[in-house]
Amino acid sequence: MKLLLRLCFCLSFALPAAHAAPCAAPSTLADGWEVAAPEAEGFNANALCVTLTALAEGGDNIHGIVVERHGKLVAEMYRAGKDRSIRRGLGIWPPFAPTVEFGPDTLHDVRSIGKSVISLLVGIEKQRGKIGALTTPVLDYYPELQDLRSPQLNAINLEHLLTMSGGWKWDEGMQPNNELRLYWKTDQLRYVMERPIVAPPGTVWNYNGGGTTILADIVTRVSGQPWIEVARKDLFEPLGIARWEWVTDLRDRPAPFSGLRMRPRDMAKLGRLMLNHGRWNGQQIVAGEWVEESLKPRLSVGFRSPGNQPDELHYGYQWWDGTAAWHGHRTPWSAAFGNGGQRIFIVPELDLTVVITAGDYGSEAMAAKVNQLLHTLIATVSD
Repeated sequence: MKLLLRLCFCLSFALPAAHAAPCAAPSTLADGWEVAAPEAEGFNANALCVTLTALAEGGDNIHGIVVERHGKLVAEMYRAGKDRSIRRGLGIWPPFAPTVEFGPDTLHDVRSIGKSVISLLVGIEKQRGKIGALTTPVLDYYPELQDLRSPQLNAINLEHLLTMSGGWKWDEGMQPNNELRLYWKTDQLRYVMERPIVAPPGTVWNYNGGGTTILADIVTRVSGQPWIEVARKDLFEPLGIARWEWVTDLRDRPAPFSGLRMRPRDMAKLGRLMLNHGRWNGQQIVAGEWVEESLKPRLSVGFRSPGNQPDELHYGYQWWDGTAAWHGHRTPWSAAFGNGGQRIFIVPELDLTVVITAGDYGSEAMAAKVNQLLHTLIATVSD
């Protein structure tokens, strides 16, 4: 009972009474979302309620879930939990993890989901004609780095950055790793491009936030304004996303690879944007062709989905790809992933978005739990 009293998301349980309040009913806010009952959008409402109630009562450090289908919110759950937000300017853990009361208007670290946002910014500038062919060598954008030219580096192009297949030796495992060092470098671009190249570009997937940093900088160069302004004016504002932050380092540089903070309801807007082929409320924000290309499975990441799922995960343009079981077949999904359990899952066949936020940063167990949760929620879709 003490845990239930701490839940801050207006979650009520399905009772036998005729007028029982709906389970995990979304809040009606002036943020552009319509709200609908789960059964009206093709869910088994009881199965969905059982799943969300178990999460609300469970011990996993999951902070929020938003479920959206056909452009309408059908479920929303938040709870209090320990959260170690990125420490401003350092990129290392704070010395303690405070308990945060999460709710519909609470910003949450989404970490590497910011990478997927950077990909959208690249798409916006490409549709404007400011970014040309993705086969363009990265060094062509950097005349000041011509001293680094070599046949190997010349072979790395924009598509390799988007698919994390530049071939650089790069480690984002145990600290101190290349991502942490990236925070501290005065010249981040040179730091990334000076890394040894250990695989032919385009052949091996290797997780690399340095490549995302270069992509963000290219958006700045071609647009003539900071990439974070492109995000604000050309992506977030058209989506009606007014409350967000991008954590900066000691040099006041926003961290494109990990610093974004958003509301889960706004994360769901990014999912709906992708499902609608780049459109929101009738406005084409990102070219439909870019969305399609971004979500194509291009390179295997070398491991499978958790929970004994048979499919191997793949990577597109800063988006992940997999499949899930539904009605006797495998249905494709795509996702933006963030450390600690942050997810924006989209399932095109079901026209479904699932957003998850959590607080176990660096935990492989949490990553497996939230990935498995997608499969559990998909199973509650009846038609």
